[in-house]
This record gives sequence, C-alpha cells and structure tokens, in this order.
Amino acid sequence: MSLIIEMTGPGGPEVLQPRNIDVPAPGPDEVRIRQTVIGVNFVDIYFRSGLYAPPSLPAVLGFEGAGTVKAVGSNVTDLKPGDRIAYIGMPLGGYAEVRLIPRSRLIKLPDTIADRVAGSTMLRGLTAYMLLHEVRSIKKGDWILVHAAAGGVGQLVTRWAKRLGANVIGTVGSDAKIAQAKAAGADAVLLHKSPDWADETRRIADGKGVQLAIDGIGGDTFKQTLKTIRPFGILGSIGQSASAVPPILIEELGNIAVMRPSVIASVNNADFYERGSKALIAALQDGLSNPIGTEYALKDAAKAHADLEAGKTTGSVILTV
Repeated sequence: MSLIIEMTGPGGPEVLQPRNIDVPAPGPDEVRIRQTVIGVNFVDIYFRSGLYAPPSLPAVLGFEGAGTVKAVGSNVTDLKPGDRIAYIGMPLGGYAEVRLIPRSRLIKLPDTIADRVAGSTMLRGLTAYMLLHEVRSIKKGDWILVHAAAGGVGQLVTRWAKRLGANVIGTVGSDAKIAQAKAAGADAVLLHKSPDWADETRRIADGKGVQLAIDGIGGDTFKQTLKTIRPFGILGSIGQSASAVPPILIEELGNIAVMRPSVIASVNNADFYERGSKALIAALQDGLSNPIGTEYALKDAAKAHADLEAGKTTGSVILTV
C-alpha cells in the first residue's frame, strides 16, 4: 500500500485528502520508485486552485521528488532496484509514498547528492538554469532583478547568478524577508510594495536598468518590471502568485523582450533535460546551495499548501516520507 494525497477537485488546501492505494507493477517503460522527499511548488497551487487543469480528477499533484528505485519495466535496462534517482516534470503524481513514473523522467543521482538536496532542488534548479543560461546567457557584470528573492526560486537564482559574476537586485514582500535575500547574495534588496522600487532598480543598475528581470508575481508588478529593463534586455515571466499577468501591446515593449518560459514544458525536451540536469548536478557538487526552508510530513500536504500560499515560508518547501 502507498499513501497518496489526492486532489478531489479545484479549491483550497482542504481538497487535498490522504488515501491509501495499491501500486501496480511498472509497465515496460516505467519505474516504480519509493520516494523520500517531494518538492512543493507554486505550480502545485495553480493546479489545486483551478488556475491550471489536471488531466483528470481526482488527481495526485507533484512534479518533483527523489527516492529509490524499487522495480523496473521490461524495457528499462539502465536502472536497477536500489538506484537513487530524482525527477521533475509530467506526469503528475509526486504526492505519494510510492509511484510509477516513466524512465525518461528519471535522473540517476551520484553519491555526492543527497535525496533532500535533489528532491527540493530539481524544479527550482532547472528553472534557474533555464533563466540564466537559456533565456539569457548571463555573464560577469550583468544586472539581474529577481522578484520574491527570499523564496525558493529567488534564492537559488540569486546564488547561481552570483556564481556567474552577476549583480543581483532582489525584491521581497516584507522587511522580515530582507535578511534571507541578502544571505542568498543579493547586492541590494527592495520592497516590491514600495512606490519607487522600479525607479530605484534602474538607479542601482548603473542608471540604465537590468539585462534580465525575473517575475513570478504578475499583476501590476509585471507592468512595473517592464520599466526596470535596459534596452535589449529581457523579462522572464515565470508565474503569477499575486494575480494574472496583464495583457500588453507590442508597442509598449519597444526594444525590450518578454518571454514566458516554462521549465515543465522545457524538460519534455530530452536535450534540455539532459544538459540542464548535468549543469545543475555539477553546480551542486561545486557548492551551489539550496537550503530547505520548511518541511512537512506527506500527510500534511494541505498545511504546506496553506503556508506557501499565505507567504509564511521561505526557501524550498518539501514533504518527507
């Protein structure tokens, strides 16, 4: 039997209900894994709230985790029971003790990467890789604006950007979160609710603005962020935790670009998944850190959602089995 956390329908955290199920043998191209760590991310909340629709209901949420191989399908020849693995991406199903997953989703872990690190870092780490190496190739001296800089993605992007020699301006939602953003390496931290944060960002960034702005807040923050970007810079919109991203006219962009990159879509590309995972594992082995902010037992997934949604967490949020 396996404990799963099942989403019974769209709604608040209360729609996440525990249930025990039998997990069948893996199909030819599948692997059965027992998880130790499961990542909790804002994209899970988007599915739970109904902003995004799961393939069917009831559904088991979760895109990210780590654990151990228990059984492999007949076509799987490069993994065996006992191997340690991590994953990110579709299909949904991460909120579970034991699950089936396609072999193509799994990354074999080296002994130097702990389950807790991998299970809390795959989604955020590949998001950081995507933004700093694919959306724009960041180099020494570049300026980056990172919204929600005390959050899991924000802290990891900041740490990786500093390793590349970039200058990072972070924004946070409260004074209480300034210290976390600075501890991650941000050169300056602003309150995104301050009326002049956009002008202050341009001033700090050599008076010209940033080469890359990363926004997961949406709403009016998205529109204001456009003002912080220097000519031929880019805004990467990766979420909308506050409200929907407003429509914009192409004439408003002038000589800046806007991209809506999706790491969930990107990992469906085998080449991206391979090179991104290799880069992430190499960075982790070289000292890139991703502290876990809050952890919950799998059975307490609803509380994890409530706390994340209410802005009560910092850093990565995980479920443990």
